[in-house]
Amino acid sequence: MNTEILELLHQNNKSRNWEEIEDKLKPLIVKKIDGEPVYQFYETLKDNNLEKNKQLISISTQPIESFVPFHIHNYVEIMVVLLGKCVVETPNEMIPMKQDEIIIMGTQTIHKVQKIDSGTIVMNIALKKAAFSLSDLDFLTHNKDTHSVSSIMFSLLSSNNSGGAFNLFHTNHDKQVVDTIYDIISEYYQPDNYSNPIIRLEILELILRLVRIASKSSVLQIQKKRQNNNEIDLLTLLLYIEKNYETITLEKMAKYFGFNANYLSSYLKKKTGYTFVKLVQIQRINVAAEYLAFTNAPIEDIALKVGYENPSYFYKIFRKYIGGSPTDYRNQHQK
Repeated sequence: MNTEILELLHQNNKSRNWEEIEDKLKPLIVKKIDGEPVYQFYETLKDNNLEKNKQLISISTQPIESFVPFHIHNYVEIMVVLLGKCVVETPNEMIPMKQDEIIIMGTQTIHKVQKIDSGTIVMNIALKKAAFSLSDLDFLTHNKDTHSVSSIMFSLLSSNNSGGAFNLFHTNHDKQVVDTIYDIISEYYQPDNYSNPIIRLEILELILRLVRIASKSSVLQIQKKRQNNNEIDLLTLLLYIEKNYETITLEKMAKYFGFNANYLSSYLKKKTGYTFVKLVQIQRINVAAEYLAFTNAPIEDIALKVGYENPSYFYKIFRKYIGGSPTDYRNQHQK
């Protein structure tokens, strides 16, 4: 906890009148849920004067003791509880959040934050699509030619068709995550000539650290959600594929999560746009590409290690996703 930053944010933590916000943003009503309008936001507002924020990455505090209705936006939003607690509401569920917990809300995802008291500080980080360069995204997905299965989650969050996609991260007050968050806030509110690129890199670092935490805690989350009869979140499913890609089958995975195999297959296809088989292939080829780039292991051994007993089939699948042979890929990346 950084008391200096918290004090700065407390000064910005004001109550806002919805009519005033509506007048500034002029949002459109895109639909209604049980008679309640859902608004489309395209921009954010600055804390101090409610002017429109034109930055590609903008940070603001959630207004205290204020009503903001259901809304969607055309950017990804990272919400962080720095102090106190809050409840994020979607049309289907209430999501309670405690200090240092983070939710990443995808574009076009209907949500609102219930009124928070004056002792609570919630940060909203808006990430517009142009905020990150292709090289930044390569850093996030490890490799410009391949993508890990878990990185698909973040592609979905930023997709225009991601309505309903979000992910809650229980950080357990992880020091590195918390320190990164405060660094981002400090750079934003006390900027110099180097702040913008630092903020971009630290947000990428934050996302990767959150995936690491989710990966380590996914088993506990599965057990807890089984007990509570809750739906498993998509990232947990993708991380399971990422960990077990070598020997995974749809039937094994369905049994592990307590799902019907057909239901699991349909769920993954609906949420990601990819079949179970394609998700497994993506992960296998992603790992194979790393072995090819960073080791001198025989290609047949790499094929076997990532789950392909037939080298010819491995060559076929590799070419399908990468656009060239494993040999060509190795030669290109080991120059």
